[in-house]
Amino acid sequence: MNLTHLTLLEQAVFVLAALVLFLSFSLLAQARLLAGIHIFAWQGGVLALATGLIAATSDEPHLFISAALTFGLKALTIPWMLHRLVRRLELERHADPLQHPALVMMAGAALVIFSYWVVAPIEQLELAGIRNILSISLAVVLLGLLIMVTRRQAVTQVIGFMSMENGLFLAAVAATQGMPLVVELGIAFDVLVAAVLFGVFFLHISESIDSLNVDRLNRLSTREDDGV
Repeated sequence: MNLTHLTLLEQAVFVLAALVLFLSFSLLAQARLLAGIHIFAWQGGVLALATGLIAATSDEPHLFISAALTFGLKALTIPWMLHRLVRRLELERHADPLQHPALVMMAGAALVIFSYWVVAPIEQLELAGIRNILSISLAVVLLGLLIMVTRRQAVTQVIGFMSMENGLFLAAVAATQGMPLVVELGIAFDVLVAAVLFGVFFLHISESIDSLNVDRLNRLSTREDDGV
């Protein structure tokens, strides 16, 4: 697809989608919890702006409401909740580094190539001008999953999970010009409830074993299975 045939707003949507993907790589490489939360907030803000531009280029005014909800939840509310949780658990200076950063980043790049390879045969997307955005959305989802797999800190894994949801939301907005408003409101409420429940669980887990390291939880579960 020749991007020069698109309008300026449509080209801006592609740039913002690419920026969402770049922020996913930043999340994957970031070791500091607070810095990861800030990157997630920026990703939510960019996603909200992309949704607003898609609303401006289509005849779907309800997408402006989706953009406002996305900005309010993913750029403000959820990052604020995670930031407050990290400070309450005294994890401001905690780091969750990758064990093999070079291999993980290469795996992330391979997932992006895989995403384009999966979406490329769908010729209908070429006519709609959304093949690249859908490929980026799939890559963001897979990178979020990679974050969850490679990290040991539960808070970082939640950020990866929320990043996966960002990719799914971007795909839904780009491919279908937005879901019905009632569905989007329900999803926004579910995401907010999930963030609250994660916070409650983290507080209880931290009070019980004084750590949110998944490896310690796994060792504790193994010892219980062995009857120790």
